[in-house]
Amino acid sequence: MGKAENSRIALPVGSNLDRFIMRNQEDFPYASGELSQLIRDLAYAGKVVNREINRAGLAGITGAYGAENVQGEEQQNLDVAADIRFTRALKKGGEVAAIISEEAEEIIDLQNPRSKYIVAIDPLDGSSNIDVNVSIGTIFSIYRRVSPLGGPVQMEDVLQPGKDQVAAGYILYGSSTMFVYTTGKGVNGFTYEPSLGEYILSHQNMRIPENGSIYSINEGSFNSFPEAVQDYVNTCKEREYSARYIGSLVADFHRNVLKGGIYIYPSTAKAPNGKLRLLYECNALALIAEEAGGAATDGKGRILEIEPSELHQRVPFFVGSKAMVEEASN
Repeated sequence: MGKAENSRIALPVGSNLDRFIMRNQEDFPYASGELSQLIRDLAYAGKVVNREINRAGLAGITGAYGAENVQGEEQQNLDVAADIRFTRALKKGGEVAAIISEEAEEIIDLQNPRSKYIVAIDPLDGSSNIDVNVSIGTIFSIYRRVSPLGGPVQMEDVLQPGKDQVAAGYILYGSSTMFVYTTGKGVNGFTYEPSLGEYILSHQNMRIPENGSIYSINEGSFNSFPEAVQDYVNTCKEREYSARYIGSLVADFHRNVLKGGIYIYPSTAKAPNGKLRLLYECNALALIAEEAGGAATDGKGRILEIEPSELHQRVPFFVGSKAMVEEASN
């Protein structure tokens, strides 16, 4: 993947997302306009979801939906709302053939058989934190389909390794809303200005510090961590690193990108394969981490090299500052 400095056209901080996409069109794989429009569709849906989140308490749409998703996790009302918003935006945009979503057991066929792209998405990560007003997010991966256009989407289109992503990103809904993405030419962040209805370039060529002093892990499960992870956590304590764990993957990851640190969700007794999903959580953040100078592994090997075998596959996840990830991985 290219480094941040490889981006061909630099725009000043303060440029809006549409202008940035247009000026950097030639950096997009297979540049022909479809990927540019797809990123715009995701950004637009993020604006709608941001509005829903901001008015959730007043509109009475916080709390549990009353059903479980395919993961066996209790769905929140906003999980369902976000899934609908993103699915609708991508279907109407016409650039996506199918979606893999955390909220759906099977592939969602958008009935756009001539569309070139597949999107894997967690529409609302950390949604259990909505009721307590903690930052949450959206995570997405974009793949180019490999089966012939015009025919039905095949499993080979969606079960691609992370190294084959053509773009990935996340939207952070917090004290400000940010849209962060990469197309393999560095990572750029845009802050949403609600009075203008625009995402404004605020974090250009984002870089993760080589090392850091923050570790993010749920220490409540410490006794069931692998011994190597226990040893690493104890090392962090001996060095008097700061423990910071929000419980929203996007929020923890975003902080560590900016300040330097490591996020770990290892295998545990309850989740021997880890808890986070490869296709629509780990691959996207791993690509962003690497493009920003960081690293991501499953504790042993590179996340982006893993060949997926199922839609909702789980993996252990170590991501963040390169030196920290390398030390924590064995």
